[in-house]
Amino acid sequence: MHQFIAYDVALEFAHQLAPTLVALRRKDRSLEDQLRRAAASTVLNIAEGDGKSSLRDQARFFEIARGSCREAHAALRLASVWGYLDDAEVAELDALADRVCALLSKLIARAR
Repeated sequence: MHQFIAYDVALEFAHQLAPTLVALRRKDRSLEDQLRRAAASTVLNIAEGDGKSSLRDQARFFEIARGSCREAHAALRLASVWGYLDDAEVAELDALADRVCALLSKLIARAR
């Protein structure tokens, strides 16, 4: 059940991130690309982990997803400190990213 919640929240993060990516692309294409790939990796690795039959394999993919989620979080922070994005916009996205990371941490702990 938590896999589905984590997947849904990660997908919502990616959805809410879309306009931010468009705005960021005009200012820093490299950072925009990195953020886009990290958000996509988070969603895709949750889905792949959910499809694994062994808990060990699931945990490995969920760890990769959590790392990508943290990477997205860091990219948002960089965009904020470099003045590319509004702090309020980043705060809302940060909250979603934090929720995804927390859900993934629970999944990883449960799989071990």
